[in-house]
Amino acid sequence: MIGGMVLSWSIYYAVSKVIVSATGSASLTGMLLRSTALIVLTAQLLCGNKVKQLLLRGKAVWLLVLIGVLGFLLDLFANLGYAGGSLSTGTALLKIDVLLANLVTVFLYKKKLFPSDWLGTAVMLGGVLMVLELDISSMTFNVTDLFFILSAMCVTANAFVIKTVQSKYRVDADVISYYNNLVVLILFTVSAGLGGDIRGENLGTIPWFWGLVILGGLAQSGIYYFYYRNLARYEVWVVKLYLLLMPIVSCFIGVAFLGETLTVWKLLGIFVVLLGAALILMRDRINRPKVIS
Repeated sequence: MIGGMVLSWSIYYAVSKVIVSATGSASLTGMLLRSTALIVLTAQLLCGNKVKQLLLRGKAVWLLVLIGVLGFLLDLFANLGYAGGSLSTGTALLKIDVLLANLVTVFLYKKKLFPSDWLGTAVMLGGVLMVLELDISSMTFNVTDLFFILSAMCVTANAFVIKTVQSKYRVDADVISYYNNLVVLILFTVSAGLGGDIRGENLGTIPWFWGLVILGGLAQSGIYYFYYRNLARYEVWVVKLYLLLMPIVSCFIGVAFLGETLTVWKLLGIFVVLLGAALILMRDRINRPKVIS
């Protein structure tokens, strides 16, 4: 489940990068990929005889709509940040969702995190920045960088709302996926329409365009399938840490398909990320005396 989540998310971001460059519109790209995902998710519900479960009532429905709105806002805020800020600053600030998940876990959910957990988190974050080859010295901060922080907050809030819907209201993961995708699709369609991006000349502009759209939609469906099941099984902060492995997979995808290079610095960053992950995986062994006491 963890491997499927990381791989699906990595493929999704790689495909999104190509489609956004081809269409020139993040909203149109989001509409296309989620339209494909809607077909996959509908088939999934039909095969699992879960269509009737869509007829929910009460607070659970509003929370499902909230999940979709947060999913749209996290993309919107990130795009607004990139429009007025630098790539390196945005990439770094978006990673604070991991720290936010840790803080929410400790202060709101009253769960205990050991010093080794915080150390592992810091090491993994440092390794991710190395893999992304961010130049700290070139980072600048603008007022628009606040959008990146808002995006990270939406990512974190979304994960905890999903977990609440799963644990408190016992809503099936596939039902949550369907509501989320449908709400985000509607919002992206409205955004693309208002922006005048839905035009024939924006479609099919590169070879294998529609094949990549289908691949991206399948990857989006994979994210829903694996991510939500991992949230049901693990604490949010643990899932967020595992997602830090995504830049490693994306790095190899970039080398294999996008003509990117694998530098010594990136390889060192990969080692650092895995070192931090090892600290998290061995948390029970490292802190066994504290757990027993």
